[in-house]
This record gives sequence, C-alpha cells and structure tokens, in this order.
Amino acid sequence: MSLKLVLPKGRISTKVLKLLSECGIELVGGDRDYRPRAYGFDLEVKLLKSQNIASMVEIGQHDIGFSGIDWIKERGCQVEVLKNLGYDPVKIVACIPEDWDWEEMKQRKLIVASEYKNISTEYLDKLGLDYQLLRSYGATEVFPPEDADMIIDNTSTGSTIIANRLKIVDTVMESSTQFIANIDALKDPAKKRDIDDLLTLMQAVINGRERVLLEMNCGNDAIETVVDLLPAMRYPTVSRLYQDKGFSVKAAVKKSEIRALIPKLIEAGATDILEMPVRKAI
Repeated sequence: MSLKLVLPKGRISTKVLKLLSECGIELVGGDRDYRPRAYGFDLEVKLLKSQNIASMVEIGQHDIGFSGIDWIKERGCQVEVLKNLGYDPVKIVACIPEDWDWEEMKQRKLIVASEYKNISTEYLDKLGLDYQLLRSYGATEVFPPEDADMIIDNTSTGSTIIANRLKIVDTVMESSTQFIANIDALKDPAKKRDIDDLLTLMQAVINGRERVLLEMNCGNDAIETVVDLLPAMRYPTVSRLYQDKGFSVKAAVKKSEIRALIPKLIEAGATDILEMPVRKAI
C-alpha cells in the first residue's frame, strides 16, 4: 500500500519539492494538478493549503506531510514531528500602527485581527488584555487602524508590516516547516518502515548539503599532520599512492570549515587538493 503524502500548495512547497527531488522522488503534474504522480518512491500525493495539512494528517486522511509548526499549534493537532526542516522560517508577531503607544493601548479594550485564533487567544490572555478578536482570512495587515487596533500575523522579512505603517511590539512564536506523520501510521510496521526509509533519504540529502568531499595527496612525512587537521564524519580515508610515493586522503568536511581548513592543509604538506560536492551522506 502506498504512503499517503500531503504537500503544501504554493510558494512554501518549493524547498520541499527540491528536497524530494534530491531524494530521487519526482512529482509529475500540471500547475493546477492537486494530485501529481510520484516516481521513485511508492507515494500517493495530494496538495492542500498549508493551514489544513496538520489536521488532515492527524485524522489519518494522510500518513505523512509537511506543515509549519504554527498551524500544528493553531489547530492543536496531535501528530508526530519527525524532522524540523527549518524551511521558510517565519515569526508570528503582534503589530500596532507605527505611531501608537503600546503601553497606553494595554490599558484599554483592543480589537485584534488574526488568522491565528487559538495562538492569539493564548497570547492575549497571557498578557491579561481586554480584547475582541476578529478572525481574518488573509491580508491581515490592512485592518489597522480603521478596523483593528492590533494584528497578530506571520512575517519572514517584516517588509509588509513596514509597508503598511505598522510596528512589531512582540514576537508570539517562531515557526518553520516540519515533516510530520500520523501517530497510527507509525504503529503500522509496513508504513513505519517506508516512513523511516523516506526519512533516511531526506536526512542523507540534508547531510550532503552541509558537506563537501575533500581529496588530496601528501608525502609520507606529512600524513600524520594532514590527518590530524581533517574533520570527518568518522575517520578520513587514507590509501597508498602508486609506488608508495605518499598517500591519498579523502574526508567529508563541513562547508563552513573549508575556508579556514584549506590553507592549513597546504601548509601541512597537502597537494593536489580537490573539492567535490556530496549528494547524500549517511
């Protein structure tokens, strides 16, 4: 039986689709196709709005999916978070008109607009504010000042908030894309095996993105120094060169360490250094 996978429709899906592609999973369908075919893994795929995904996974309509942690919390969904992918990070923020005084506003009843009814209610109650909450359905930033005193909305750069002459007075929570599973699906041995296999592929791609493969040669007298310099996933691979003229050394190294590492390797006696991309690392 195929795993039922639900994906977010729209911009948020770009990085998820790229991840799946690098796992060897290709989705084929038109721009308006909400049920693309999957090749490379036994999946039954459907696209939904991101707000609905966690709820559909919770009730078992789909086995696995990708959802922001904000909508998991907003819906109160009981799902298993398998991996925090960190894609499309946003902040859920409280905003007021840029020239209003936040401390003064706390002393009176506020009209608050938000798509996040439960997150907003929890936040406003925690502050002990007197408020009336309006449920918005997109374009929340246009409510103030005529139709609301405050909004609680998500932002990635803050540019839309500034463009609408608002200012952030508090960060309610932070969110990013999560890989989630239905709890009962994980109790099914066959489904759990497939989910684990898919998670392994995804983790291998993520690991590979963080690393490059360094390959180099060095003389007999430099091998110990060169190996000591090399970070690796476990140990560097070392093999003899032709006619015992030295050693060939390979290591998977984090990209963030390359800039400082290569000059040290050259100084230690490494030559013929090659840097190569890593597609997957397990």
